[in-house]
Amino acid sequence: MNFEPVGGACRAARCATDITKECLKELQVPGGCASACGKFGGDTYCCRGQFEHNCPPTNYSRFFKGKCPDAYSYAKDDQTSTFTCPAGTNYQIVLCP
Repeated sequence: MNFEPVGGACRAARCATDITKECLKELQVPGGCASACGKFGGDTYCCRGQFEHNCPPTNYSRFFKGKCPDAYSYAKDDQTSTFTCPAGTNYQIVLCP
């Protein structure tokens, strides 16, 4: 799926790889790739409880970040993955490129 702004000063957030095809075996779900939080739950993977304010990356979030550096890979990921565009920006969404 491609989701990108049309014109203006915004840049597109992209994933350079097809995560579905490269998903770790333990995260595979029918038709896709689950997050560690969605698959296993728990405070460590879901940034809850004692990890609510200080949630370090896990091997799973590092996997996603390595494949899709523009994407937020977990709740407390770095600010380089935050994109904003001014009001009135138009977007092109391609579901099956």
